Amino acid sequence: MEFLFWFSFFLLFYIYFGYPLAIKAVAAVRPRPVHKLDDFQPKVSILIAAFNEAKDIEATLCNKLEQDYPKHLMEILVISDESDDGTDQIVETVAEGAPCPVYLYRQVPRQGKTAGLNTLYQHATGDILLFSDANSQWDPQALQKLVSNFSDPEVGYVTGKMVYVNKDGSLVGDGCSAYMKYENWLRYQETLVGSVVGVDGGIDAMRKSLYQPLRADQLPDFVQPLKVVEQGARVVYEPEALLKEEALSDSGSEFSMRVRVSLRALSALKDMAHVLNPVNHGLYALQLHSHKLLRYYAFIPLALLAITNTVLASDNTWYLLAFIGQAAFYLLAWCGHQQKDNPDLPPSIGISYYFVLLNTACLQAALAFARGEKKVIWDPRKG
Repeated sequence: MEFLFWFSFFLLFYIYFGYPLAIKAVAAVRPRPVHKLDDFQPKVSILIAAFNEAKDIEATLCNKLEQDYPKHLMEILVISDESDDGTDQIVETVAEGAPCPVYLYRQVPRQGKTAGLNTLYQHATGDILLFSDANSQWDPQALQKLVSNFSDPEVGYVTGKMVYVNKDGSLVGDGCSAYMKYENWLRYQETLVGSVVGVDGGIDAMRKSLYQPLRADQLPDFVQPLKVVEQGARVVYEPEALLKEEALSDSGSEFSMRVRVSLRALSALKDMAHVLNPVNHGLYALQLHSHKLLRYYAFIPLALLAITNTVLASDNTWYLLAFIGQAAFYLLAWCGHQQKDNPDLPPSIGISYYFVLLNTACLQAALAFARGEKKVIWDPRKG
């Protein structure tokens, strides 16, 4: 019982603290900076998949058209996944007065985002493909910041920095924002050692020459970066390419989204299992194990730690204090659940609640994955 307790404890410490510290140490000893040129300006194609996005698509297209980048080097391609709410007509209206080409394609019947991107890729003429969600708002300099990294011939894929905001534009509460700060810091360290293992699908870019069509059930912003690494190129993080995305308005939608993303990521790891082999992919394979695989299954050592600590609590004072600490943490998470739609949760409550939400979503996704379930299409921003 004590072995299981300490094994779970040290495994969790490694997942959330040990691995980040180890990557930071490697980055300090053997850094691999990206050799980028701020004025590098290749031709680019911005790809957007949309399903019933009439509420957001005009603002998204205008945001891309307002990017500080030469318009003669830009084109925007939108694929409507059998939208029936007027999305298509809005895209056509914006295209009429746009300073760069805006093309609309229609996908019938609905096949999902991945199939849509496969179609757009065939029509894109840019050397660099950029991926935006249908509701993503980029900073005016984001496009230039992303593509500047491609002046380094080793770079094949670039991801930007996403921050969640409330409807008034303010940052969301400490739980989600703290998680994003943690992830972004880790991506920065991973970039310094070679490649990151997680990207934001709403503000990504890659060389068109490296794009590989995917199955409709594969998660493009997980599998494409893996395929880029497989081809010998780097996947890097650009912290100055900013994306502001409105947070989901309720925790139920956030939970559903996390379950969906985790389920598709687990399927992607299964499809790309060969990249997990350290013999062939060295440090990057270890990064995948540490940052993704172990993180998705962290609910197992979390459960073991709670169970073994409950049994050992009466053995000595140390185990009793550990039990009290765990109980307090989950009590804070429960308090967060009771106030889950309150944007002003105290940091201790917000972080505890969001941590438990993430791991519960991973548990549900792992169970669905074990049953062989797949998620191909969904209603955007509703999970």
